[in-house]
Amino acid sequence: MSNAPATQVNIAEPLRRTDLLCLGALLLAYLVLFIPSYLDLSKTVWASDEQGHGPIILAVSGWLLYQQRHAVWAVEAKPSFWLGVPLLVLGVFCYAFGRSQSILLFEISAQILLLAAMLTLLLGTAALRAVWFPLFFMLFMVPLPEVLVTALTTPLKSAVSAVASAILYQANYPVGRAGVILTVGPYQLLVADACAGLNSMFTLEALGMLYMKLMNYTSVARNVALAVLLIPIAFAANVVRVMILVLVTYHFGDEAGQGFIHGFAGMVLFMVALMLMLVVDRFLNLKWHRERAK
Repeated sequence: MSNAPATQVNIAEPLRRTDLLCLGALLLAYLVLFIPSYLDLSKTVWASDEQGHGPIILAVSGWLLYQQRHAVWAVEAKPSFWLGVPLLVLGVFCYAFGRSQSILLFEISAQILLLAAMLTLLLGTAALRAVWFPLFFMLFMVPLPEVLVTALTTPLKSAVSAVASAILYQANYPVGRAGVILTVGPYQLLVADACAGLNSMFTLEALGMLYMKLMNYTSVARNVALAVLLIPIAFAANVVRVMILVLVTYHFGDEAGQGFIHGFAGMVLFMVALMLMLVVDRFLNLKWHRERAK
């Protein structure tokens, strides 16, 4: 009596298809929940100068998550209910409360909690660790409360105005200051919220975090040092922006200062900020050797 070879059943492919169907269903549910939120943001917060960086943060976060797909797919599935269930409950609560009460802080924060909950419930904490940075990066697209924005913007505008006017005065320009109003020659300029630097601080912090991730810096102390130094860098860049606008207005008139040059000064701000960030990064390299992830 001969023993026939046992038939081997390859269950990997059916499981793969099942996983893909599950992933597709979850992605569809996610889009159904948050596309209306993104549309609301595009008409309100993202349309403003102060928090117009939101769509870029969302796109970069999606790209970072896509880059980590192989790492997530390679994780051995060990669902963690003790962490996943609380994240799911908190995420659903934040979304329901934020959506019903039109509180974008809770509504948009819920997407991070729900993504973390899905990963933890399906694959476990190892998958969550694999995508911690994209989820953390999404925090930069969460709209800040208006009360907090006002509280931070007012002193920043005063500080930027004071430093810019002091530098120009030392350069023998006829500059005066009354609060956030700068007087240069026959012209008066109001330092608006967009020139205060709060938006550029958050945007530059996000760019700095992305830069550190792409450069694979693994020293915690080095990363914290660069993140902290980005705050005065953003402040200095805004001072340069205000000085450019004042000088253009003084030499070429009010129309030039409020026209194309006004928007171009915003581009100069980020160019100056990025150059300063790279210079600071070079100095940090003198103390910390660049470490690349193996």
